[in-house]
Amino acid sequence: MKDMQKGISRRSFIKSAGVAGIGTALAPLAGRDRAHAATPTQSADTTGVPTRPFGKSGIQVPILSLGGMFDIPSNQTMLKQAIRWGVTYWDTAHVYSGGRSEEGIGQYFKRYPEQREKIFLVTKSTSRSSRGMSNDLATSLERMNTDHVDLFFVHAIRDADEMDSGMREWAAEQKAEGKIRLFGFSTHSNMEQCLLDAARLDWIDGIMMTYNFRLMHEEKMKAAVKACVDAGIGLTAMKTQGGGAVDTGTSRELELAGRFVNKGFSDKQAKLKAVWENPQISAICSQMPTMSILMANIAAAVDRTTLTDNDRRHLDRYARETFSHYCAGCTQICQGAIAENLPVGDVMRYLMYARSYGDLNDARRRFAAIPDEVRKKMIQADYSAAEVRCPRQLPIARLIGQALEVLA
Repeated sequence: MKDMQKGISRRSFIKSAGVAGIGTALAPLAGRDRAHAATPTQSADTTGVPTRPFGKSGIQVPILSLGGMFDIPSNQTMLKQAIRWGVTYWDTAHVYSGGRSEEGIGQYFKRYPEQREKIFLVTKSTSRSSRGMSNDLATSLERMNTDHVDLFFVHAIRDADEMDSGMREWAAEQKAEGKIRLFGFSTHSNMEQCLLDAARLDWIDGIMMTYNFRLMHEEKMKAAVKACVDAGIGLTAMKTQGGGAVDTGTSRELELAGRFVNKGFSDKQAKLKAVWENPQISAICSQMPTMSILMANIAAAVDRTTLTDNDRRHLDRYARETFSHYCAGCTQICQGAIAENLPVGDVMRYLMYARSYGDLNDARRRFAAIPDEVRKKMIQADYSAAEVRCPRQLPIARLIGQALEVLA
């Protein structure tokens, strides 16, 4: 936790924020004055969120990243405040919000071009070809009014074999042309194996993966994270709230929330802290579409209060008791057991977006992108073998049925 000690105090943060009502918004976190200031990126002059090194790149990044999967053009004030408070790691993708996420960032840089150098800017492409990635990158740069991105991800890989020699050559060319500084991939399926395999490559600079209080203590995940750190790969955690594919709001979840509120912070802030307690994780990428969420997450980042052993036991207990509520992304197991190799993992994630994130519109948009013939096959498929093999005993057939009803 030494790197966590490099933040400004919560009281200093509230004072410097200068926003009416911010003290109330941050009230769940209790803290004391702390003296040190942190620099969000190598070139930034803003103090606020603590920083950590991003792999072997030599770049310091804030431990909190602004996930841009929302309507950024309508949230320009959010970007301005994010910079002011030290959240200068911005993550987006070519496909987010139909391109409006990148357009919103471009709108901001057009108005404040001097701010670009303060931002560690990340975007992603779903393409797997050199031509496709080049086209996506060109569009992304134009949308965002910039001539380069600091990190370019191949988005949502399921197998590190997708990162072939063609991608390696493409990344080298883009770096030589100054269009990207770093290269890597994101993954929320079969994460552990993707990380282990990537660690054996010598040209992956960064990875963003699903990582949370449910997964971080599993032996294979710990080994995968260590292998990447040893290889000098910067790691960004996403899906850190550990939302599940089934109903939330259970009595156990409410009990957990009540426990942490009584201690001075929310259960959501506690889940962030649990991830930050691992110094091997460079940053957490969090979707923060509202100012209240941004402020609450920053409050958690700058506050040096650590979780107690009893706090960790409560999180572990909650993870065990809701074990079968959570899809861990091990899609090679369930999808390999279904004759049609249907996108079960994707549907579980979309259901999670709807139920845990409360983002039904985005979940429906993603679900609608699944071809009609595939959705018809999903209605008729036999999921019994997949349910038997599922390590978490998810009721896959029932959840698919609910997804077809809720997301269609």
